[in-house]
Amino acid sequence: MPGDTSLVIAGRTFKSRLIIGTGKYPSHAVMAQAHAASGADMVTVALRRVNISDRSKESLLDYIDPNIFILPNTAGCYTADEAIRTARLGREAGLSNWVKLEVIGDERTLFPDNEALIEATRVLVREGFVVLPYTNDDLIACRKLEDAGASAVMPLAAPIGSGLGIQNANNIRIIREFARVPMIIDAGVGTASDAALAMELGADGVLMNTAIAGAQEPVAMAEAMKHAVIAGRLAYLSGRIPRKSYATASSPVEGMVGR
Repeated sequence: MPGDTSLVIAGRTFKSRLIIGTGKYPSHAVMAQAHAASGADMVTVALRRVNISDRSKESLLDYIDPNIFILPNTAGCYTADEAIRTARLGREAGLSNWVKLEVIGDERTLFPDNEALIEATRVLVREGFVVLPYTNDDLIACRKLEDAGASAVMPLAAPIGSGLGIQNANNIRIIREFARVPMIIDAGVGTASDAALAMELGADGVLMNTAIAGAQEPVAMAEAMKHAVIAGRLAYLSGRIPRKSYATASSPVEGMVGR
């Protein structure tokens, strides 16, 4: 894209700005096909939902292209200690020193516990982890996570799995304006237009799982998301026209016959 640069997080370059998950697919085979169709070169895996201790047994990890970077996540953790311990287990199992950090504060909404999230970020950064925290669309929380050493901030668009799309577009614009690290929209995307809007607002990337895995045709939706992210990024770089209350003629009136 003209004038564009690659997505770089903690010194690592990714060719795609779309990050996708590994849960909720009809089968591991469909998951693998969706990964290929998406063009993503980073996928996230829930550490508490895969067998990482005995790699001799079949696992969804066997269905992930070895050229795709695996981002372990701490989904299902409700305390800082639990999330820290889970991240350590993933690193000890040889997966990665990267972690998508989740510390859930409420079982029904799955909103993050930002206080515990900031605490866990500090600890894991000190231990050499590259931390990408899932948080609310809150500028102050994002700023504190950056100060704690996060390599990216990942505000939600809407509750996890809701498919509602971006609920607070202005919050996302503000976070992007002030963020000193990449901002990746995480959670709540429902369809391609949601992904395009996230990128048009200035997001550096979009992470999604349910929107693809839960679609009637996951592989086709994965391809749609690929193009939506590319289109949204290009639109952001192009600079949209200002919004106006009244019409503006597409063709100039000067020099027209009769004038």
